[in-house]
Amino acid sequence: MSTTTPQDVLATGKLDLRAALIERIGGYMTAHAVGVAAELGLADLIGTGSRTSQELAAETQAHEPSLRRLLRMLVSVGVTEEPEPGRFALTDIGSQLRSDSPDSLRKFARMFCHPIFFTSWQSLHHTVMTGERAFDHVYETGVYDWLAQHGETSTLFNEAMSEESRISAGQLAAGYDFPATGTVVDIGGGDGTLLTAILLPRPELRGIVFDSPSGVAEAPATLSKAGLTDRCEVQAGDFFQSVPGGGDLYIIKSVFQDWGDDEARAILRTVRAHMPESATLLIVGTVLPETADTSAPVAYFTDLNMMVTTGGQERTEGEFRSLLTESGFTVRSVGLGQAGPLSVIEAVPTPAA
Repeated sequence: MSTTTPQDVLATGKLDLRAALIERIGGYMTAHAVGVAAELGLADLIGTGSRTSQELAAETQAHEPSLRRLLRMLVSVGVTEEPEPGRFALTDIGSQLRSDSPDSLRKFARMFCHPIFFTSWQSLHHTVMTGERAFDHVYETGVYDWLAQHGETSTLFNEAMSEESRISAGQLAAGYDFPATGTVVDIGGGDGTLLTAILLPRPELRGIVFDSPSGVAEAPATLSKAGLTDRCEVQAGDFFQSVPGGGDLYIIKSVFQDWGDDEARAILRTVRAHMPESATLLIVGTVLPETADTSAPVAYFTDLNMMVTTGGQERTEGEFRSLLTESGFTVRSVGLGQAGPLSVIEAVPTPAA
């Protein structure tokens, strides 16, 4: 006969709730642990097999007892596993920290576990109370100005963005009905990862990667490696001032999250002023539900990170529709989840009255 009492059940439930909240409070500890693992290249050293903490410590010149404790903590959050005492392997989640993985997020982990982000988040209270960007409050300059002055970190940031966009780029390239000919202009296209995915299977299609000078710094190498130099241009500029004209399809992916509404409208109006009346605009990014839920926590992480670092935000479908209407566009369709975790909003210039 069971001796479990209602009080025992209640206590167990409360303990589970308590543990759940404590895990969330300790989220920054997990981030630091993953960041150190990425920085040390532990996933590359472990590979598809398993390694002892002594072996890993010798190769990274780390303090073995401390490294072993780090690896055990990563076991607890599903990044590594310990098949036998002191020997560690990667889980499917942890394998994404391998540099040679096609799904690698190692540079993404290194970038977003960088001290500039941790330090900014320590001033979240300042942002919540004032509406001012924590990054600016801490560093006395904007994040993109800071990156422009720190070349090594800027390169890491661009590479991290490329890693993050690789899967959604492939899914967008396969899932959207791109034209077989014409010119695609990728506004804020970074190193050309997205445009490469679009152009490779469409040999008659041409492209232009457009971004800031630091943003497109790696684009020539990406396009050259893909054999696309002859049909894809790289142009540097400021999308608040001008964008390339004459395109048939304009794409803005994961850009508006970096900016507040005034800046977002300014970007859209610049694009509207330079694109042909016959062209189409695709906005690719997160579309939040009208009321928050637990289905996609990463979207809300990103939203708050934008608030802290750039002053930007994620938006609902209704908010996107308002921005587009106010900037001279008519929404033609909204494909929720059409690019993996990202959605695709298709809009066209609204005819002049």
